[in-house]
Amino acid sequence: MPYTNILTETRGRVGLITLNRPQALNALNAALLAELNEALAAFDADSAIGAIVIAGSERAFAAGADIKSMANASEAEMRSSPFIASFDNIRSIKKPVIAAVSGFALGGGCELSMACDMIVASESAKFGQPEVTIGVIPGAGGTQRLTHAVGKALAMEMALNNRTLSAAEALQHGLVNRVVPVERFLDEALALASEIAARAPLAVAAAKAAVNAAFELSLTNGLADERERFFQLFSSQDQKEGMAAFVEKRKPDWKGK
Repeated sequence: MPYTNILTETRGRVGLITLNRPQALNALNAALLAELNEALAAFDADSAIGAIVIAGSERAFAAGADIKSMANASEAEMRSSPFIASFDNIRSIKKPVIAAVSGFALGGGCELSMACDMIVASESAKFGQPEVTIGVIPGAGGTQRLTHAVGKALAMEMALNNRTLSAAEALQHGLVNRVVPVERFLDEALALASEIAARAPLAVAAAKAAVNAAFELSLTNGLADERERFFQLFSSQDQKEGMAAFVEKRKPDWKGK
């Protein structure tokens, strides 16, 4: 379906969503996030799609939230707004979601990239949580996901003092998967997504869920969660096909069942 704030297309088994508010450096507002979540859900439900890429432009992934839309909001209005809750919906997507980031990924843009499962960054990418400079704090996961990714000390500096990370620093501290030249950032993200999309769909979804669980569960509970997912896959056709293909030294034919 046609969208106003995003563009969607398919590249083989990869669904590509491009943020499309160039006049505002892809600043995030409620309308864009609603469209983004709708497109994510559609790709997630499409058996022909194995992975999803969210991209911005070379200049900006997303330069933050649309501050004009919330500048005069009250606490009650922000509590009832769907804006922050929209970020939570990304967690419900079962298929891998890769952020292709070039240029600015600040504020809500940084939070959106971190809500994805992996990040491919261009050499021009800049990550930051500058909310303190306008009298608030990150509200869509910035303090939490940053701390998990880069550690307490650096997360404190970014949240309290507007420290930004270059692409190279983001790679050094484990925030991104890889850094490539600007002209290759989208192709690299699509290539990574294509590789993952070619793998066993049920196993990929289970692996994603298990890794995400590691951030929320104790080691004991996380191990139990992983083991249960492992056992469940032995009732799938893909497990039988994958192991048979290994034994027979041939390429597996995944069915997602």
